[in-house]
Amino acid sequence: MDALKTISDASLKQEVPAFAVGDTVKVHVRIKEGDKSRIQVFDGTVIAKKHGGISETFTVRRVAHGCGIERVFPLHSPVVDRVEVIRKGKVRRAKLYYLRDRVGKAAKVKEQIR
Repeated sequence: MDALKTISDASLKQEVPAFAVGDTVKVHVRIKEGDKSRIQVFDGTVIAKKHGGISETFTVRRVAHGCGIERVFPLHSPVVDRVEVIRKGKVRRAKLYYLRDRVGKAAKVKEQIR
């Protein structure tokens, strides 16, 4: 068990981005196409954060062309280059799955004033 813990601790990122559920973020994802690599930006609202440690993931939702798109990103993966927080959201839930049923302005999250 200790060997598994040491391997997982070595794979953790040193600088973990500080964001919470409800925040609007830009996730810079490294995409490999053939022998080339590029960075693609996926921006949306964080609707869930799950697990902890090496298996920690977060789900980002956005609406593109009237169709809701959700992607689950592993936080400590080398595929995720960086996460930028665009705006902080004011929410009272740990999971925002109810946004899937909302359309238009009802699907917005209020901004937290600091």
